[in-house]
Amino acid sequence: MKINSKYKNALLEVICFLYILLFVYAAMSKLLVFDEFKIQIGQSAMLTPFASIIALVIPSLEILIALLLLVPRFKLLGMFAAFNLMVMFTAYIFIILNFSNDIPCSCGGVLEKMGWTEHLFFNIAFVILAFIGILILNEQKNYITPKYASL
Repeated sequence: MKINSKYKNALLEVICFLYILLFVYAAMSKLLVFDEFKIQIGQSAMLTPFASIIALVIPSLEILIALLLLVPRFKLLGMFAAFNLMVMFTAYIFIILNFSNDIPCSCGGVLEKMGWTEHLFFNIAFVILAFIGILILNEQKNYITPKYASL
């Protein structure tokens, strides 16, 4: 079934808006309580050795990806970055749910109120949205295609 390009562009803009909203909100909520965020990351046995680095890198990546999604020329790169980051977050949640006794939450704001299972489904929905965004953007030729996009 062919979808009108007008609707595809509207869907793409909604996806980008949702990701920008999600990543800016998540980054700001982490940065506003940075010390608490770093402690929560350190409570995860998997992440303890890297807690200080991760506490800086994650909000920085979220802001960078939001900026990439704002610039038309870099939207595809931003969408690939969003997809990859959400896949990593989703994999982490899956591992925590299935292989960890202690489940610390280092999410911020409203996302912290979700249970781990709800958070897993929330992340899967955003992974699917990014995948749809990548498909739409790949049809357009005026975006920079990341070198790894053909993998």
